[in-house]
Amino acid sequence: MTTLPILEFKNANAPSVFQPANLLREARRQRGLDHAEVPAICLLDPDGDMVRYLRRTGRAQPVKYWACYHTEMWLFEWDGIEMGVVGCAVGAPFAVLLAEQMFASGCRFLISVTSSGQITPVGEPPYFILIDRALRDEGTSYHYLSPSRFAEADPMVLEWLAPLVGNAPVTVHQGATWTTDAPYRETEHAIVSHRAAGILAVEMEAAALYAFSRARGFAVACFAHVTNTMAQSEGDFEKGEADGALEALALVAVTARYWLTAIR
Repeated sequence: MTTLPILEFKNANAPSVFQPANLLREARRQRGLDHAEVPAICLLDPDGDMVRYLRRTGRAQPVKYWACYHTEMWLFEWDGIEMGVVGCAVGAPFAVLLAEQMFASGCRFLISVTSSGQITPVGEPPYFILIDRALRDEGTSYHYLSPSRFAEADPMVLEWLAPLVGNAPVTVHQGATWTTDAPYRETEHAIVSHRAAGILAVEMEAAALYAFSRARGFAVACFAHVTNTMAQSEGDFEKGEADGALEALALVAVTARYWLTAIR
């Protein structure tokens, strides 16, 4: 076999027959939903910590016109900025499915904050990484970009967000992550090899989201919330107050503000 099956019949420049706008049109028809735009700034919250905190404290309301078949979107305001968030969107295919539908519904900037495991220590967890490139060890990205080792963040988005490192209200580093679609197959050989290559953390969405961003021309910023060492010691996975939601929301708010400043 000269070509892996996952790479067969891939043409990153060919249009898709199935379009998110058409799916959303039919969902609105079936459900009798109004056609309204979601907030310009949307969030993916794979662990669901931000969504649970916002709902528990009465700070979020459902976006009733969000036409996704699989999820609920919640509208909230933080530090004076209105945003929409979808929780528990774990993994590359699910993240990109939602990203496609968000941008087809009026989103202009997408922020993902995903829990991740430490590969190269740069501090004591928990802390955040602004992901500038992600190793493509999943399948979704290959439907958007031709094969390459990494999916790169949009350089303009990184330029907008450069002041975050060292100036955010939480600890933020910048660097590369490893996007896997098999979290329970993180072998010692893979970990050692990726550490030698300078990978800082492992997560499940960034490579696909960045491939989507570059292929479709949409602004996406991905953060890894390094919370664990893959359960190698007891007491792992501690995120801080409110399961890390307050720090994540503080990071999201300052990220959103940098984007708003850049586009004005």
